[in-house]
Amino acid sequence: MNPQTSTSRPLIPKRLDNAGLEHAYDLIAEAMDAAPPEKRTLFLAKLAFVLANLVGDDRQVAQAVEAASRDL
Repeated sequence: MNPQTSTSRPLIPKRLDNAGLEHAYDLIAEAMDAAPPEKRTLFLAKLAFVLANLVGDDRQVAQAVEAASRDL
């Protein structure tokens, strides 16, 4: 892989340290596990809207969508 590919550069600033990211991951994973399987997509959509509202900046939300869409 070329080291200059788009996957080598972060699209968003890192605001949480590794421990904070792991804690956020655990919270989200536990909430997804608690949701019925048929409601997990709905949970993720609702979480995205809530977090977008907390961010409060549509340009930052667009950057987050682009970063999350990478390499799916």
